[in-house]
Amino acid sequence: MNIEDQLIDLEIRLTHMDDTVEQLNQVVTAQQKTIDRLEHLIIKMAREHSEMKEQLAPDIVDSRPPHY
Repeated sequence: MNIEDQLIDLEIRLTHMDDTVEQLNQVVTAQQKTIDRLEHLIIKMAREHSEMKEQLAPDIVDSRPPHY
């Protein structure tokens, strides 16, 4: 294998690596969007849960039972 063949092989490998990195970047970006959306939903649900709990039973306090 001469130098030119080695250079061509390296260029091919680099091209494949660039493609792989781009694909991974797209996956990570999509996952981050999903994580952001889920975090937003969790915050919204927690807020709604708190509001519902206050409306349904404002006098009930979440505390440990006396035997703890």
